[in-house]
Amino acid sequence: MTPLLRRILDDLAADETVLDELVKAARSESAEVARLPEAENRRHIQVLLSAALRATASPGEADYTAAEALGADRAAQGVPLTELLRGVQAGRTHAGRVAVERARAAGVPDDLILETVLDAGRYTGALEHHIVKGYHAAELQLSRTVRDARTQLLRSLLLAGHPPAPEELRRAGLHPDVRYFCVVSDVSDPARARTLEQALLEFGGVYGLVEGRLTGLAARSPARVPLDGDVLLVVAPAVALAELPEVHRLCTAAARLAGPGCHDLTALASELALTAQPVLGGLLTTALLGALDPANPFHRELAGTALAYLDHGQRLRPTAEALHLHPNTVRYRLDRLAELTPLALAENSGCRVLDAVRSWWALHCWLTTPA
Repeated sequence: MTPLLRRILDDLAADETVLDELVKAARSESAEVARLPEAENRRHIQVLLSAALRATASPGEADYTAAEALGADRAAQGVPLTELLRGVQAGRTHAGRVAVERARAAGVPDDLILETVLDAGRYTGALEHHIVKGYHAAELQLSRTVRDARTQLLRSLLLAGHPPAPEELRRAGLHPDVRYFCVVSDVSDPARARTLEQALLEFGGVYGLVEGRLTGLAARSPARVPLDGDVLLVVAPAVALAELPEVHRLCTAAARLAGPGCHDLTALASELALTAQPVLGGLLTTALLGALDPANPFHRELAGTALAYLDHGQRLRPTAEALHLHPNTVRYRLDRLAELTPLALAENSGCRVLDAVRSWWALHCWLTTPA
């Protein structure tokens, strides 16, 4: 392989834009892969891309450890093998297309490109073989453990909505007539999931990987569970088994909105409800804030100040302290916003609760939409 072609492949492996495209391709072709957190897809695609390109450039360096680990992780996360391979093949096809385009643009001869493509096909085919090998090995191991039985029971309760027989529940440590706290985390790596599970077991219940995230049913509220700095946990109030599928869906949606830490599902109720209506949010933004220019820094200052004002209970002084401004500056900005829009947020404006919600929703949508 020529130094030029080797450099093209090395650049491809390090290109964040290409990595984003591969993640998008894999998620678009496999619904089950798309259920996993995007960061989990990205982590494994990056490892596989580097391994495949390294094997193509230097056949003696072929290493399939990462491919077997990917297969094992996806088996543990409950992703069907056919869906996993569909996502892998979509990423493989896109990577090959980009590599050929870049090689041609750099003036690499077509015969050398063809030879490299054939070599790459041989090694990426071997990668897929080792993914399947790792998947089946993990699947066999999981099928022999109590953990797998409990995970399958969790998936049945939370996704299928068909409670297992009372005796099966009892074998897993659950009781048909007890209310449980649904817990959803953002932890997808099996090793980290086991660490978090050990902490959660202090509160009783059953835990496992559901839709790629450590999820569970706690017998007691785990609100005080110690978490690593970047772990996110959403906890719902205790509910009966029949209510779990819908509550789990809400917890999963809330996990996409919240940051690290332990969050009560009900504390995220407003954001969750508003986020579920993106079209209505856009219409509301146009109706209330259509006179504002997203590219105008002053207009963004006005909107940001108004949102902070609503977040601080429509009180001037706490808002000013949070923004490091004088209260008169906050008052001036609210008055200027009232001149440009129908929003009436100044002190003693008589703003109703529902009007405040509409204003908050419009401001939040406007500020978070790219200019």
